[in-house]
Amino acid sequence: MSGGDIAGLIAAGVFAILVAILAVPVFKLGKVFDELSGSIRALSEETTPLIGEVTATVTTTNEQLKKVDGMTSNVSDATANISALSSLIAATVGSPLIKVASFSYGVRQAFTNRKKDQPRAKRSR
Repeated sequence: MSGGDIAGLIAAGVFAILVAILAVPVFKLGKVFDELSGSIRALSEETTPLIGEVTATVTTTNEQLKKVDGMTSNVSDATANISALSSLIAATVGSPLIKVASFSYGVRQAFTNRKKDQPRAKRSR
């Protein structure tokens, strides 16, 4: 065996040790990729039913909002009708009541003024 053969054997041994040292991190990296793949698969399996539930919830919520919109519309119409009715009642009843109140006030004032104008002697009888 010559010096070149010995140098070749040493280089081959160092290369084998280097490959063995680098094989451990590559093996661990492979396990990390397997775990990552499993996590992604589990996440995908859990997310798909959740998206279905969210879709059902949104659909139900939209149906309820349509019902609420209909109720709001009906309440708005009822409010408008009540407002018109109160305006009609105020116009129909309000004016005659003001006239009656004014008339009764005038009559009371007239009786009060008449009593003041009468002499004291006539009042005592």
